[in-house]
Amino acid sequence: MNFLGKSPLAAFPLLGRSRILWSALLLGMLAGGCATSTPTANTTSPTAGESPAGTTATTGEPFIVGMVLVGPKNDAGWNQSHYEGMQAVVQQMPNVKFEYIDKVNPADRPNVTGAQVADDLIAKGAKLVIFNSDDFKDDALETAKKHPDIAIIHASGDYAWKEGKNFKNQPNLGNIMARMEYGKMMAGCAAALGTETGKIGYLGALINDETRRYASAAYLGARYCWENYLNRNPDDLEFKVTWIGFWFNIPGKTLDPTKVADDFYNGGYDVVMSGIDTPEAAVQGKKAAAAGKPVKFVHYDYKNGCDLAPDICLGVPYYNWNVPYGEAIQKAMAGTMPNQFVWLAPNWSDINNPQTSMIGFLPGKALGDKKQYIDQLIKGMGDGSINLFTGPLNFQDGTPYLKAGETATDQQIWYLPQLLQGMEGPSQ
Repeated sequence: MNFLGKSPLAAFPLLGRSRILWSALLLGMLAGGCATSTPTANTTSPTAGESPAGTTATTGEPFIVGMVLVGPKNDAGWNQSHYEGMQAVVQQMPNVKFEYIDKVNPADRPNVTGAQVADDLIAKGAKLVIFNSDDFKDDALETAKKHPDIAIIHASGDYAWKEGKNFKNQPNLGNIMARMEYGKMMAGCAAALGTETGKIGYLGALINDETRRYASAAYLGARYCWENYLNRNPDDLEFKVTWIGFWFNIPGKTLDPTKVADDFYNGGYDVVMSGIDTPEAAVQGKKAAAAGKPVKFVHYDYKNGCDLAPDICLGVPYYNWNVPYGEAIQKAMAGTMPNQFVWLAPNWSDINNPQTSMIGFLPGKALGDKKQYIDQLIKGMGDGSINLFTGPLNFQDGTPYLKAGETATDQQIWYLPQLLQGMEGPSQ
């Protein structure tokens, strides 16, 4: 089906989505550097007095879900949204026990792989393991092959997509992702409605298919609202992407997102959109506003992102990971292995319903009375009358992407090879 046609939540199937021991050195690294210690995953246990988790009628044992987080659980962004999504699942399913290890990345845990962390979680009894970053795609596949009796979910990735370019026929591996392109279009619209200079900066992570399509979706939303709601010339809109090189700052390895955000705010870009896991766009925007600059920001990932600087926040597109994870866990508990690619659209009838919509958008205080235009955009995308991935559209180098009237397929969006014409910033 075409991506931006009307895609109700029910059209997408919801999936449920060891014997190898670590060396003493590796165990010590995860435990905090002590070579004689065993790494302890952080744990959320059932509430006292409630039935223990995923308990089977025969054993009374909890159903343990493990999660491998690429960043800190309290990053006010991507990782916190996953962590809190699982916390919500535990509240709703007291028969589930949640264990996690966060900050699994080259800076915080050098020479430790996501697959090794998953081995530890499985050794602790996890029957379902979630990897929460695109960077973990090969760790997820390795773990699924090594532990065929364990359900493995990779948040993002496409190895379970039979119609994708990278399909792997691995029965216990599934992918879950939201169609955040919609949320990014709302965010881009908010940015266009909030800018006075017509200059929008986009704080990007690393460059890959996912980040190209998200940045491009944000640009499409900005251009549409700039032209159709503000009646401005689209050629007068500047949209610049600066990639830092990873999902968050790794000193010496990436650009410093604090400096990148400051460069935007000091360079006449009065709105900065976040495309990374951490809140530098908000934090530096708040400082710039305190210094007298008329700036605003758009957060990403995390529902409470506007709380970082409410007076200058235009809004935040966010994820409700409890929606697909709860269903995935229920299926895994019933013995169903994930083997599907799940790419969920919003619940268009109520995009901010935390129980039914994986994607939401919360308008910020700085949007003011222009919120009405966001509502119009959401209504149009929901009923299919607005489809921003429709041609004519060209790639950044001027080559055709979509002909006039042509609507992008799922594959044309997921595997977007370049940014779009009109955007500034590298595509590779």
